[in-house]
Amino acid sequence: MSDSLKLGAHLAAPVEAVRRALTDPAELRVWFAEHAEVELPRRYEFWGRFTPEGDAPHQRLLHADDDTLRFAWLLDGVETTSEIALTPEGPGSTLLTLTQSHFNFAEALAGTTIRGVLQTWWSLSIANLAAHLEGRPLLPKTDFTSADLRGELLIGAPVERVWQSLTDSAQASAWFGYPIGIEPWVGGRYAMGGFEAGYAAKVVDLEPGHRMSVDWGPTGISTWELAESDGKTKLTFVQSGFDEGNPPYAAWSGSVAGLSELRRYHEMADWQPIWVLEELPTGA
Repeated sequence: MSDSLKLGAHLAAPVEAVRRALTDPAELRVWFAEHAEVELPRRYEFWGRFTPEGDAPHQRLLHADDDTLRFAWLLDGVETTSEIALTPEGPGSTLLTLTQSHFNFAEALAGTTIRGVLQTWWSLSIANLAAHLEGRPLLPKTDFTSADLRGELLIGAPVERVWQSLTDSAQASAWFGYPIGIEPWVGGRYAMGGFEAGYAAKVVDLEPGHRMSVDWGPTGISTWELAESDGKTKLTFVQSGFDEGNPPYAAWSGSVAGLSELRRYHEMADWQPIWVLEELPTGA
Protein backbone atom coordinates (compact mmCIF):
# COMPACT_ATOMS: atom_id res chain seq x y z
CA MET A 1 0.00 0.00 0.00
CA SER A 2 1.39 3.38 -0.95
CA ASP A 3 1.88 6.20 1.50
CA SER A 4 -0.63 9.01 1.40
CA LEU A 5 -1.23 12.42 2.87
CA LYS A 6 -4.33 14.24 4.02
CA LEU A 7 -4.95 17.97 4.37
CA GLY A 8 -8.04 19.76 5.58
CA ALA A 9 -9.07 23.39 5.61
CA HIS A 10 -12.03 25.55 6.61
CA LEU A 11 -13.06 27.72 3.67
CA ALA A 12 -15.17 30.86 4.07
CA ALA A 13 -17.67 30.03 1.34
CA PRO A 14 -20.64 27.68 0.84
CA VAL A 15 -20.10 24.31 -0.80
CA GLU A 16 -21.58 25.52 -4.09
CA ALA A 17 -19.04 28.35 -4.39
CA VAL A 18 -16.12 26.08 -3.49
CA ARG A 19 -17.22 23.47 -6.00
CA ARG A 20 -17.52 26.14 -8.69
CA ALA A 21 -13.97 27.35 -7.95
CA LEU A 22 -12.75 23.75 -8.23
CA THR A 23 -14.56 22.89 -11.45
CA ASP A 24 -14.99 26.08 -13.46
CA PRO A 25 -11.98 26.25 -15.80
CA ALA A 26 -11.94 30.06 -15.82
CA GLU A 27 -11.73 30.15 -12.00
CA LEU A 28 -9.14 27.38 -11.92
CA ARG A 29 -6.92 29.44 -14.24
CA VAL A 30 -7.05 32.29 -11.71
CA TRP A 31 -6.06 30.57 -8.45
CA PHE A 32 -4.76 27.12 -9.39
CA ALA A 33 -3.14 26.38 -12.75
CA GLU A 34 -1.89 28.17 -15.84
CA HIS A 35 -4.14 25.98 -18.01
CA ALA A 36 -7.29 24.06 -17.09
CA GLU A 37 -10.03 22.30 -19.02
CA VAL A 38 -13.07 20.74 -17.34
CA GLU A 39 -16.00 18.89 -18.89
CA LEU A 40 -17.75 16.95 -16.13
CA PRO A 41 -18.23 14.04 -15.83
CA ARG A 42 -15.66 13.16 -18.49
CA ARG A 43 -12.69 15.48 -18.19
CA TYR A 44 -10.71 17.24 -15.47
CA GLU A 45 -7.29 18.47 -16.59
CA PHE A 46 -4.78 21.12 -15.53
CA TRP A 47 -1.22 21.85 -16.57
CA GLY A 48 1.34 24.59 -17.19
CA ARG A 49 4.12 26.32 -15.26
CA PHE A 50 2.42 26.12 -11.87
CA THR A 51 1.74 22.36 -11.99
CA PRO A 52 4.28 19.63 -11.15
CA GLU A 53 5.29 17.98 -14.44
CA GLY A 54 2.97 20.45 -16.11
CA ASP A 55 4.28 20.07 -19.66
CA ALA A 56 0.92 18.51 -20.58
CA PRO A 57 -2.26 17.39 -18.78
CA HIS A 58 -1.66 14.09 -16.97
CA GLN A 59 -4.98 13.72 -15.13
CA ARG A 60 -7.80 11.21 -15.70
CA LEU A 61 -11.15 11.93 -14.06
CA LEU A 62 -12.40 9.05 -11.90
CA HIS A 63 -15.44 10.51 -10.14
CA ALA A 64 -17.29 13.80 -9.74
CA ASP A 65 -20.49 14.63 -7.88
CA ASP A 66 -21.79 17.56 -5.83
CA ASP A 67 -19.28 17.11 -3.00
CA THR A 68 -16.46 14.87 -4.24
CA LEU A 69 -13.86 15.14 -6.98
CA ARG A 70 -11.43 12.28 -7.62
CA PHE A 71 -8.88 11.94 -10.39
CA ALA A 72 -5.85 9.87 -11.33
CA TRP A 73 -2.68 11.88 -11.89
CA LEU A 74 0.44 10.47 -13.56
CA LEU A 75 3.56 11.83 -11.82
CA ASP A 76 7.10 10.59 -12.42
CA GLY A 77 5.73 7.50 -14.16
CA VAL A 78 3.36 6.55 -11.33
CA GLU A 79 -0.41 6.95 -11.45
CA THR A 80 -1.41 8.64 -8.20
CA THR A 81 -4.91 9.39 -6.95
CA SER A 82 -6.11 12.79 -5.72
CA GLU A 83 -9.47 13.24 -3.99
CA ILE A 84 -11.14 16.45 -2.82
CA ALA A 85 -14.20 16.18 -0.58
CA LEU A 86 -16.43 19.07 0.50
CA THR A 87 -18.53 19.08 3.69
CA PRO A 88 -20.85 21.96 4.62
CA GLU A 89 -20.10 23.38 8.06
CA GLY A 90 -22.83 25.96 8.31
CA PRO A 91 -23.90 29.09 6.45
CA GLY A 92 -20.99 30.28 4.33
CA SER A 93 -18.44 27.71 5.49
CA THR A 94 -17.06 24.50 3.96
CA LEU A 95 -14.61 21.89 5.16
CA LEU A 96 -12.34 20.79 2.31
CA THR A 97 -10.46 17.53 2.73
CA LEU A 98 -7.69 16.61 0.28
CA THR A 99 -6.33 13.07 0.10
CA GLN A 100 -3.30 12.32 -2.09
CA SER A 101 -1.82 8.88 -2.69
CA HIS A 102 1.83 8.01 -3.45
CA PHE A 103 3.41 10.65 -1.24
CA ASN A 104 6.44 9.57 0.77
CA PHE A 105 7.88 12.00 3.31
CA ALA A 106 11.41 10.59 2.99
CA GLU A 107 11.27 11.20 -0.78
CA ALA A 108 10.08 14.73 -0.11
CA LEU A 109 13.09 15.40 2.10
CA ALA A 110 15.49 13.82 -0.37
CA GLY A 111 13.99 15.49 -3.44
CA THR A 112 14.28 12.26 -5.43
CA THR A 113 10.91 12.53 -7.21
CA ILE A 114 8.54 15.30 -8.22
CA ARG A 115 5.95 13.57 -6.05
CA GLY A 116 7.90 14.93 -3.08
CA VAL A 117 6.42 18.40 -3.68
CA LEU A 118 2.82 17.26 -3.34
CA GLN A 119 2.28 18.04 0.34
CA THR A 120 3.47 21.64 0.18
CA TRP A 121 2.19 22.24 -3.36
CA TRP A 122 -1.30 21.19 -2.31
CA SER A 123 -0.97 23.34 0.83
CA LEU A 124 -0.11 26.38 -1.28
CA SER A 125 -2.92 25.60 -3.72
CA ILE A 126 -5.49 25.32 -0.92
CA ALA A 127 -4.17 28.53 0.66
CA ASN A 128 -4.70 30.28 -2.69
CA LEU A 129 -8.18 28.78 -2.99
CA ALA A 130 -8.98 30.24 0.44
CA ALA A 131 -7.59 33.63 -0.61
CA HIS A 132 -9.59 33.50 -3.85
CA LEU A 133 -12.81 32.75 -1.97
CA GLU A 134 -12.10 35.48 0.61
CA GLY A 135 -11.35 38.06 -2.08
CA ARG A 136 -7.70 38.45 -1.04
CA PRO A 137 -4.74 38.76 -3.44
CA LEU A 138 -3.20 35.40 -4.28
CA LEU A 139 0.16 34.20 -3.03
CA PRO A 140 2.85 33.63 -5.66
CA LYS A 141 2.36 30.24 -7.29
CA THR A 142 5.39 27.98 -7.60
CA ASP A 143 6.77 28.13 -11.14
CA PHE A 144 8.25 24.71 -11.89
CA THR A 145 10.00 26.04 -15.01
CA SER A 146 12.11 28.59 -13.10
CA ALA A 147 14.87 28.59 -10.49
CA ASP A 148 14.08 32.22 -9.57
CA LEU A 149 12.29 31.77 -6.25
CA ARG A 150 11.05 35.14 -5.08
CA GLY A 151 7.77 36.88 -4.32
CA GLU A 152 6.04 39.78 -2.60
CA LEU A 153 3.09 40.03 -0.25
CA LEU A 154 1.30 43.11 1.08
CA ILE A 155 0.13 42.73 4.68
CA GLY A 156 -2.36 45.10 6.29
CA ALA A 157 -0.33 45.79 9.44
CA PRO A 158 2.59 48.05 10.43
CA VAL A 159 6.14 46.87 9.83
CA GLU A 160 6.91 46.61 13.55
CA ARG A 161 4.07 44.15 14.14
CA VAL A 162 4.93 42.01 11.13
CA TRP A 163 8.61 41.96 12.12
CA GLN A 164 7.74 40.79 15.63
CA SER A 165 5.54 38.00 14.29
CA LEU A 166 8.37 36.82 12.01
CA THR A 167 11.02 36.76 14.73
CA ASP A 168 9.14 35.85 17.93
CA SER A 169 8.99 32.08 18.47
CA ALA A 170 5.50 32.02 19.99
CA GLN A 171 3.91 34.20 17.30
CA ALA A 172 5.68 32.43 14.43
CA SER A 173 4.58 29.05 15.81
CA ALA A 174 0.99 30.31 16.03
CA TRP A 175 0.55 31.58 12.48
CA PHE A 176 2.71 28.90 10.84
CA GLY A 177 0.84 26.16 12.70
CA TYR A 178 4.00 24.29 13.71
CA PRO A 179 6.52 24.83 16.53
CA ILE A 180 9.32 27.21 15.50
CA GLY A 181 12.21 28.23 17.75
CA ILE A 182 13.89 31.50 16.74
CA GLU A 183 16.97 33.22 18.12
CA PRO A 184 16.77 36.59 16.33
CA TRP A 185 20.44 37.46 16.03
CA VAL A 186 23.24 36.61 13.61
CA GLY A 187 24.46 33.14 14.48
CA GLY A 188 21.18 32.30 16.23
CA ARG A 189 19.14 29.18 15.60
CA TYR A 190 15.99 28.91 13.51
CA ALA A 191 14.49 25.56 14.44
CA MET A 192 11.48 24.07 12.68
CA GLY A 193 9.92 21.77 15.25
CA GLY A 194 11.35 23.80 18.11
CA PHE A 195 14.78 23.86 19.70
CA GLU A 196 14.31 20.33 21.03
CA ALA A 197 13.84 18.87 17.54
CA GLY A 198 17.56 18.26 17.16
CA TYR A 199 18.26 20.31 14.04
CA ALA A 200 18.28 24.03 13.46
CA ALA A 201 19.02 26.32 10.54
CA LYS A 202 21.21 29.36 11.19
CA VAL A 203 20.44 33.08 11.06
CA VAL A 204 23.17 34.51 8.83
CA ASP A 205 22.00 38.10 8.35
CA LEU A 206 19.71 40.34 10.36
CA GLU A 207 18.82 44.02 10.28
CA PRO A 208 16.24 44.55 13.05
CA GLY A 209 12.86 45.60 11.73
CA HIS A 210 13.93 45.18 8.12
CA ARG A 211 15.67 41.98 7.02
CA MET A 212 16.48 38.45 8.15
CA SER A 213 18.26 35.64 6.30
CA VAL A 214 18.28 31.99 7.38
CA ASP A 215 20.65 29.35 5.98
CA TRP A 216 18.91 25.98 5.56
CA GLY A 217 21.87 24.16 4.04
CA PRO A 218 21.19 22.36 0.71
CA THR A 219 17.82 24.08 0.19
CA GLY A 220 19.51 27.48 0.32
CA ILE A 221 19.03 30.74 2.17
CA SER A 222 15.62 32.27 2.91
CA THR A 223 15.55 36.06 3.11
CA TRP A 224 12.61 38.18 4.29
CA GLU A 225 12.71 41.95 3.75
CA LEU A 226 10.09 44.33 5.13
CA ALA A 227 9.24 47.83 3.90
CA GLU A 228 6.53 50.31 4.86
CA SER A 229 3.84 50.92 2.23
CA ASP A 230 1.05 53.38 3.11
CA GLY A 231 0.71 52.04 6.64
CA LYS A 232 0.95 48.44 5.46
CA THR A 233 3.95 46.14 5.13
CA LYS A 234 5.43 44.96 1.86
CA LEU A 235 7.11 41.63 2.55
CA THR A 236 9.62 40.47 -0.06
CA PHE A 237 10.83 36.89 0.26
CA VAL A 238 13.60 35.15 -1.69
CA GLN A 239 15.21 31.69 -1.69
CA SER A 240 18.81 31.65 -2.99
CA GLY A 241 22.09 29.78 -2.78
CA PHE A 242 20.77 26.34 -3.84
CA ASP A 243 21.63 23.99 -6.70
CA GLU A 244 19.74 25.59 -9.60
CA GLY A 245 19.66 22.23 -11.35
CA ASN A 246 17.45 20.96 -8.52
CA PRO A 247 15.48 23.90 -7.08
CA PRO A 248 13.90 23.30 -3.63
CA TYR A 249 10.33 23.59 -4.88
CA ALA A 250 8.88 21.63 -1.95
CA ALA A 251 10.50 23.82 0.71
CA TRP A 252 9.65 26.99 -1.22
CA SER A 253 5.99 26.04 -1.66
CA GLY A 254 5.67 25.30 2.05
CA SER A 255 7.22 28.62 3.04
CA VAL A 256 4.94 30.58 0.73
CA ALA A 257 1.86 28.66 1.89
CA GLY A 258 2.71 29.60 5.48
CA LEU A 259 2.72 33.29 4.61
CA SER A 260 -1.00 33.05 3.84
CA GLU A 261 -1.66 32.58 7.54
CA LEU A 262 0.81 35.34 8.44
CA ARG A 263 -1.32 37.76 6.42
CA ARG A 264 -4.60 36.48 7.88
CA TYR A 265 -3.06 36.58 11.38
CA HIS A 266 -2.55 40.32 11.03
CA GLU A 267 -5.60 41.25 9.00
CA MET A 268 -8.39 39.36 10.79
CA ALA A 269 -9.56 40.55 14.22
CA ASP A 270 -10.91 37.09 15.10
CA TRP A 271 -8.19 35.15 13.29
CA GLN A 272 -8.36 31.40 13.27
CA PRO A 273 -6.13 29.30 11.00
CA ILE A 274 -7.85 27.63 8.08
CA TRP A 275 -5.94 24.39 8.63
CA VAL A 276 -7.67 21.67 10.60
CA LEU A 277 -5.72 18.59 9.58
CA GLU A 278 -2.29 17.85 8.25
CA GLU A 279 -1.04 14.30 8.50
CA LEU A 280 2.30 12.91 7.47
CA PRO A 281 2.05 9.70 5.42
CA THR A 282 1.94 6.41 7.23
CA GLY A 283 5.43 5.09 7.77
CA ALA A 284 7.01 8.55 7.60
